[in-house]
Amino acid sequence: MFRNLPPATRAIILTNALVFLLQYLTRGAFDGMFALQPLGSYFEPWQLVTYAFLHANFPHIFFNMFAVFMFGGELERFAGTRRFVVLYLASVLAAAAVQLATAAWSGLQESTIGASGGVFGLLLAFALLFPRQRLVLFPVPIPLPAWLFVTLYGLLELVLGVTGTQAGVAHFAHLGGMLGGTLVIAWWRFQARPRGPYSRGP
Repeated sequence: MFRNLPPATRAIILTNALVFLLQYLTRGAFDGMFALQPLGSYFEPWQLVTYAFLHANFPHIFFNMFAVFMFGGELERFAGTRRFVVLYLASVLAAAAVQLATAAWSGLQESTIGASGGVFGLLLAFALLFPRQRLVLFPVPIPLPAWLFVTLYGLLELVLGVTGTQAGVAHFAHLGGMLGGTLVIAWWRFQARPRGPYSRGP
């Protein structure tokens, strides 16, 4: 089953797994350098991407990579590998930007790790591209159309973020990932618009 995944989806999962193994073997020795740090003396530009390949524990990486496995393959087959990579990285970057802005506004000084921003971008893109496909929102085993599933999930993240529930979870980074996914899909649709009879072709 894993071999049937398209290349970028497979590479994301493998890279995260290898980095997690390295984290375990080194006891997180390099986490501080590559985690997303709040703007200030410890922030470095590469952290805008590298944070998305670090995870805190096995459940953290398992559920993130399970989501990439579930949604990434179909999205990559639909969009193509190059555009899928753009979608994922744009979601990761948007999540980082929103998290940095949130930390600066709130004074939060905690670092951020995890692929969740990229995952939420994939979820949002899936809902926009396949809105009627049925998904199951655990622990409620009721199939929901993708657009409703992701809308409810996004509202839940907003409520949890505003109320400060689940300390240690970057809810606004998740919403930032969804924003990144939205912007990429909007750009794809803009590019795909039919041109008028007097417009110049490429």
